[in-house]
Amino acid sequence: MRTVLGIESSCDETAAAIVRSDRTILAQRIASQDDAHRPYGGVVPEIAARAHAERLAPLIEATLADAGMTLSEVDAIAATAGPGLIGGVMVGLVTAKALAMATDKPLIAINHLEGHALSPRLADAALGYPYLLLLVSGGHCQILLVEGVGRFRRLATTIDDALGEAFDKSAKVLGLGYPGGPALERLAREGDPRKVRLPRPLKGSEEPHFSFAGLKSAVLRAKQAGDHSDADIAASFQQAAVDCLIDRTARALARCGPVEALVVAGGVAANGVIRAALEVLAATHGLRFVAPPLALCTDNAAMIAWAGIERLELGQSDSLDVAARPRWPLDPEAEAVRGAGVKA
Repeated sequence: MRTVLGIESSCDETAAAIVRSDRTILAQRIASQDDAHRPYGGVVPEIAARAHAERLAPLIEATLADAGMTLSEVDAIAATAGPGLIGGVMVGLVTAKALAMATDKPLIAINHLEGHALSPRLADAALGYPYLLLLVSGGHCQILLVEGVGRFRRLATTIDDALGEAFDKSAKVLGLGYPGGPALERLAREGDPRKVRLPRPLKGSEEPHFSFAGLKSAVLRAKQAGDHSDADIAASFQQAAVDCLIDRTARALARCGPVEALVVAGGVAANGVIRAALEVLAATHGLRFVAPPLALCTDNAAMIAWAGIERLELGQSDSLDVAARPRWPLDPEAEAVRGAGVKA
């Protein structure tokens, strides 16, 4: 039985977790920075990095205490090494290097996106490879064929904004504050999703990718026009986003070959309307639908620890000179796509 300490610090959540190879989460803690960033309406990198540096060591100590363990009892230390805000990534990775050096434990540098991509396997022991993954978060919107640990084939990505960014920016337009995604979903429950005519960028297109910048701009115009309630705008935006996701994911399913399941992961995967629509899509294709529990959708260290376990069981680890990376595509061989704002 392997036990791994995971560290996550790629954006605005400082997190530590201890996970065992039987999929038991022995302990996990997350220190949110929402209050620090709320006055700015988004994440300020310098504030995030400082908060990680202040909070991470005591958070790891408390997580070990929760698990009733000492650092010497873990088998390896896994930490996010990218992609993300480079200051925060460096805080977590340097801390992990120091702990690995002090205890002579293996260091495992984890791609944050692989943490999300493998998190459904932490929650569902029956999920095997390959599966089709819709990865939707504040910084990324991709469809990937997951063939194994470190084996990803990107089928689609966003050519401009990620869906989570579109949710947050639309929420800001509607005066909902930060973080905006969950607040917009709550407001949308009070509105009519058919009330406001909004675009569905690339829906029906042969191009496999996503685009949400135009939808975000349409929300701003609808708000400025003053003809609709905020609830109706929120509901209509959410429905337009769902329609785009389902159309693009259905296209990927038609060309990806046989898969075990349709899987969704990332912070936006916590949205209940999106989950419900994807479950219907999976059923129409005769596939199992798998989504991690809500606690594993947003940034967390349990998914980093689990990715570490998957790599450790394959005999993989990293040297202490491994570098932090602000960008780190899961499929480096994927073709470049049009769009200056593309999230690889």
